[in-house]
Amino acid sequence: MNKKLNLIALTSLVLSSMLGAGVFSLPQNMAAIASPIALIIGWSITGLGIIFLAKTMLLLNQLKPNFQGSIFAYAKDGFGKLIGFYSAWGYWLCAVIANVSYLVIVFSAISFFIDTPNHIFFGNGNTWQAILGSSILLWLIHFLLLKGTKTASIINIIVTLCKLIPLFIFIFLSIIAFNLKKFNIDLMGINLNIPILKQIKDTMLITLWVFIGVEGAIILSSKAKNFKDIEKSTFLAIIITLSIYLLVTLLSFGIMNRLDLANMKNPSMAGIMTILLGKWGYIFAILGLIISVCGSYLSWTIMAAEVPCIAAKNKIFPIIMSKQNQNKSPSYALWFTNISIQLCLMLIWLTKLDYNNLLTIASEMILIPYFLVGAYLFKISIKKFNKYNLFISLGSCIYTIWLLYAAGFLNLLFSLILYTLGLIFLILTKIANKNILLLNNKEKLYCFILLIISFYAIYFIKK
Repeated sequence: MNKKLNLIALTSLVLSSMLGAGVFSLPQNMAAIASPIALIIGWSITGLGIIFLAKTMLLLNQLKPNFQGSIFAYAKDGFGKLIGFYSAWGYWLCAVIANVSYLVIVFSAISFFIDTPNHIFFGNGNTWQAILGSSILLWLIHFLLLKGTKTASIINIIVTLCKLIPLFIFIFLSIIAFNLKKFNIDLMGINLNIPILKQIKDTMLITLWVFIGVEGAIILSSKAKNFKDIEKSTFLAIIITLSIYLLVTLLSFGIMNRLDLANMKNPSMAGIMTILLGKWGYIFAILGLIISVCGSYLSWTIMAAEVPCIAAKNKIFPIIMSKQNQNKSPSYALWFTNISIQLCLMLIWLTKLDYNNLLTIASEMILIPYFLVGAYLFKISIKKFNKYNLFISLGSCIYTIWLLYAAGFLNLLFSLILYTLGLIFLILTKIANKNILLLNNKEKLYCFILLIISFYAIYFIKK
């Protein structure tokens, strides 16, 4: 991958990573669980938390430039090889599941044009026809990325501009049609019969999901033309994205009442656009969703391939994953990632999981890697007693601990099972190369304890 990503390319990459399918379903997703006041508080917490988290990553990128923005290299350096491996595994698995969810939602959206009540072709994106279409798209993007990042980044800039147009049009029309009296109905969500704190907590995994990818420019820091562009692109993308999320969510309450929004079919933005523009508004929103998701898929595939590559350079994953082709693309890591996505698509067909299920799973898998980033900065800041860095790291840790609490016990148990699957990959890695991940006795004990807890988790979930 050539070192040719400028500020625009980096910003579009981060924007495209965060602005995916989630924004088109936000009105319904949020209306079903929270009131306008709870949403304002929830977005404020998330915005502040994401800024702390992003600043933590940026500080570590400056303090430890040799790690090249690798969030799992921080975990390895601060807490040992095993924790580093599981941080890489969790982050990579999140990227894989996110990509699967994008493929599923693309063909779910296309079904609006093709399916009829009597003939389901693509359905919720999990029929065999949808899986076949997803597989074709998967391998088309795969061979595009084998040509290098520069080609993909140019396409990504164009796609990012295309996805912003329908969002800005939606916001503009919603401002014109906004009804303050309708917005003020049940501001506290009394009709939900849910305490305000519970409403805020319930929004957390959704708000986290739509911000996953904020670290995109940091992960690709070694590909940036100018090191200063990494911080600029990250915060520029956060400001733009948070503004869009706030406006899309809150303006919707001024178009329809909360109960009607909560009962809408997703992508709910398409339903609101029907009110604003008629049938063409619906078609416009669906096309915007398809373009948006394809852009996010491209960005996340770039990042997903970088994870095994960087992990291999840090001797966490097999060394072969770090090899690049003549276009400087991490070809082995790309093959490994996309074969895994293909296997997941087959599982989707067998289990009939949909986009919302995948959203929750991906959000759970990223929590531990994000927490370890803040914990690592806290650890090294105590040694040097840097008050500013301590403050930033504490803010990041508090936010991720709050997210772990908000995720709920059952979701944490499920994510624990997926982390335990990493043991299989770890064993296979050790068989192929005995010199990788030389664990001490304490780390081996941790592996055994994790295995025992995972058996309990399986029993508890099944029960």
